Amino acid sequence: MSAPLDISRDKSLLWLMTIACGICAGANYYSQPLVHSIQQYFDVPESQVALTVTFAQISYALGLLFIVPIGDIVNKTKFIPLLMLLAAVGLLLCTFAVNLPMLWIGTIIAGLFSVAAQILIPLATILVKPEKTGEVVGFLMSGLLVGILLSTSLAGLLSHLFHWKVIYAISAVMMIVLAVLLKAKLPNIPISKIKYIHIFKSMALLIKQQPRLGFRAIIGGFAFAAMSILFSTIAILLTSPQYNFSDVLVGVVTLVAVFGALSTAKIGKIADQGHTLVLTWIGLFILAISWIFLYFGGQHLISYIFGYGLISLGLTIVHTSNQSIIFRLHPDAKSRINSIYMTTYFIGGACGSAVGVYSWHHGGWLMTCIAGLCLVICSALFAFIDMRYHAKSLAA
Repeated sequence: MSAPLDISRDKSLLWLMTIACGICAGANYYSQPLVHSIQQYFDVPESQVALTVTFAQISYALGLLFIVPIGDIVNKTKFIPLLMLLAAVGLLLCTFAVNLPMLWIGTIIAGLFSVAAQILIPLATILVKPEKTGEVVGFLMSGLLVGILLSTSLAGLLSHLFHWKVIYAISAVMMIVLAVLLKAKLPNIPISKIKYIHIFKSMALLIKQQPRLGFRAIIGGFAFAAMSILFSTIAILLTSPQYNFSDVLVGVVTLVAVFGALSTAKIGKIADQGHTLVLTWIGLFILAISWIFLYFGGQHLISYIFGYGLISLGLTIVHTSNQSIIFRLHPDAKSRINSIYMTTYFIGGACGSAVGVYSWHHGGWLMTCIAGLCLVICSALFAFIDMRYHAKSLAA
């Protein structure tokens, strides 16, 4: 097995992996601030364009379920770059889309194969000492979250300056370049000798043997669903007559969440010290409070911006705590564990996006905020169940 990654000596690889995580994850979010521009370009109902966000998350969830587990049984040095090249193909289809269905197809392909980031993360945890797991995961997640946030801002800016398709073209080129660089730098590590068909049996066994994996996955799924309500409604709200924002301004608003994303590595260090339970409840409390500010944000921009920043911070805390716990459950099955967790996480995101669109069109901003708060309450319920289970396990 390759020697553990020494961050002080091999920061270049860690940074490369972090940037790759950001580019891969960001590829699924370009459409968020572009809903209005895409709607005008293809002359279709806005509700249909908003489904692009949902399709991106559904395809990403399918990739998490059926592709990420393969990371335990193949050569990651070759597999990760291959996935990134295939994601680039999807982005190029989006670039040259002549109608909305073609954009959907490109979005689905990009979403399906950009799960390369979710193989990079467990790979990084293999290459560091266990006590550094939270810190390294946090560092990679910082890159992933910043990538998501910058992708929406850049998408809006480039749409304003040039055309909404430009971001897809640039992203495709960057994906190809990063794939080539990673192919040259990623280390080879041993792989599990498991047949693909048996992976899913082992995943079912993991869920049965490790109840906390299921609990933490559901906690993350509901929390991300609450955030995803904003993903599918931010452009609709901020381009409405109340604000009448351009694509670039919609993207700028999302930058406030960068502060939450940049805190991920610090949160990971705290999680490494054994404070995951406290962090989880702090994160959930912040998520709940954020929806109060977001409700008033329907009329007051400063309240919306503050709420958006809070919900990003809350989700970051919950997600980092979850991953710090699950990656310690079974060291030899990290890709499968991440697949289970992140599949649930993004299914939650896809459902949240759909709920956001439905709530907006059937009850306006009030119903949207109520739905978001209800999802946070559901997440808190499973956090309570997980806390009770963990306490009983320690007492046994």
